[in-house]
Amino acid sequence: IKRIMDNTTDGTWDSLQVKLNDGILQTLRELKFTHMTPVQSACIPLFMSNKDVAAEAVTGSGKTLAFVIPIIELLLRREERLKKMQVGALVITPTRELALQISEVMQHFIQKFPQFRQILLIGGSNPIEDVEKFKDQGANIVIATPGRLEDMFRRKGDGLDLASSVKSLDVLVLDEADRLLDMGFEASLNTILSFLPKQRRTGLFSATQTQELEKLVRAGLRNPVRITVKEKGVAATVVQKTPSRLSNYYTICRAEDKFNNLVAFLRQHKHEKLLVFFSTCACVEYYGRALETLVKKVTVHCIHGKMKNKRNKIFADFRALKSGILVCTDVMARGIDIPDVNWVLQYDPPSSASAFVHRCGRTARIGNQGNALVFLLPMEESYVNFLSINQKCPLQKMAPVSDVVDVLPKLKALALADRAMFDRGMRAFVSNVQAYAKHECSLIFRIKDLDFASLAHGFALLRLPKMPELRGKKFPDFVETTVDTDKIRYKDKNREKQRQKMLVELKEKNQTSLLKKTLMKNKAWSKQKTKKERRKKTAAKRRHDEGSDVDDEDTEELLNDTRLLKKLKKGQISEDDFEKQITRGPESKHRTEGSSHASSEEQDV
Repeated sequence: IKRIMDNTTDGTWDSLQVKLNDGILQTLRELKFTHMTPVQSACIPLFMSNKDVAAEAVTGSGKTLAFVIPIIELLLRREERLKKMQVGALVITPTRELALQISEVMQHFIQKFPQFRQILLIGGSNPIEDVEKFKDQGANIVIATPGRLEDMFRRKGDGLDLASSVKSLDVLVLDEADRLLDMGFEASLNTILSFLPKQRRTGLFSATQTQELEKLVRAGLRNPVRITVKEKGVAATVVQKTPSRLSNYYTICRAEDKFNNLVAFLRQHKHEKLLVFFSTCACVEYYGRALETLVKKVTVHCIHGKMKNKRNKIFADFRALKSGILVCTDVMARGIDIPDVNWVLQYDPPSSASAFVHRCGRTARIGNQGNALVFLLPMEESYVNFLSINQKCPLQKMAPVSDVVDVLPKLKALALADRAMFDRGMRAFVSNVQAYAKHECSLIFRIKDLDFASLAHGFALLRLPKMPELRGKKFPDFVETTVDTDKIRYKDKNREKQRQKMLVELKEKNQTSLLKKTLMKNKAWSKQKTKKERRKKTAAKRRHDEGSDVDDEDTEELLNDTRLLKKLKKGQISEDDFEKQITRGPESKHRTEGSSHASSEEQDV
């Protein structure tokens, strides 16, 4: 069955085909959710009538309530009440921020139902603490990321048997299911699914449909009801993937002007809430620190996937702000619900077109207005047509940003003043080039057409890094600083002290290495000399063993015999001549020589 529904919000909760529990209705009123969204009105009755559901709806369409409410309803309707260690519902989601968000929504609803407990199993926390919490408090609802959940299933020696706890599972939900597969969680998902009972309700929720997701639907769902929610006013044959109240823009600027344009835009929207997406964690670290200095009187937060314990607090702090800037990677692109986001800025286009749609969806949520802007290089302008055709995501051109000031000299000054900033810039440039080379739309984002000198200017680099992509190339348009970058110091005194210590150790190591090479050369030469001396000693010893009365004359005779043998081998003398000369003893030789002298004297007389 496939249902295509208009994105309207006319339906009240009382008009739902199935009656909801009074506690749930009361919570909905408290949260001021007066009307259902289409995905909610479609999914909730189907879930509650024991159907498997595969729902595809634009981001920000209210998918979380579409599975939170049925989970509680199904657990309330169980014949046997769940015990402390029995898990009745499992929600798996790709990122810890999204898991945290779902957990907050779930907590609002189960406050009315004290018989249910939930647990959040995500990275960034101590797994031993999670084990102890589960053992002490139990859990009927588990919300988790795949990596941590798989780890919990594999733990046997900690006294936790999660495989036994999930035997009573009623509902499994995979939220942002396509992203779960994109992020490489397929192996973890297969491991997790192998522990779960086959008799369960399963829901898959996503904003985009992929071939990998289709395989998962066929493997994990039994005769699922497929629900596709389209935007109101869009033809049934064309499913728009971005919210209808989103104003989506693009602007064209050169690589060296890109950061200046970003800073000018942010200064003009100081009193609004903005997300700024970059392609890599290193770019977030570099440009985030720069924006903290260059955009005054604005709260700037940074968040990316390599952060460990700080992510949850940063996410919570930014959600609570009325205005501010969140500099982030695609870790914040999926399913994250941040209230009142006015602008989503994409400094770097994402590596995949589907991620572009999800980034935009952080604004204009649940029928609200929102804006998005992507910065493109002149050679990337055809990406606009690609998005319109491939992703059903039309963009309109924005006029160039006004009042642009060159802030790159200030960015260079930051790098000169602190080696930490210098290091961040170099890492950011390298990571950006590498990410560009991996873009899935390589016909538009061509690494060989990238102007590296212009890009380096845009990063305000003091010099170009050593990397394979730049090897053997010359960049006359890029002028490196005259300052010796090795002498730039860290502001952090302890870090600078450690660096100086490492430099001394490195210098000593190099000197030791050079000394070793010299010694090796000398040793090799001395070995050769020793070999020659050893040969001489061996020869002398051999001569001594053959006869102690061997004198210089005997030695010369031995050498003559050797020469004769060589002549014989070369065919220069016959065997008869060789035998005659070799058998001639020293006495006969002397006699022959004496007689020859005598005869000559006689001839002279």
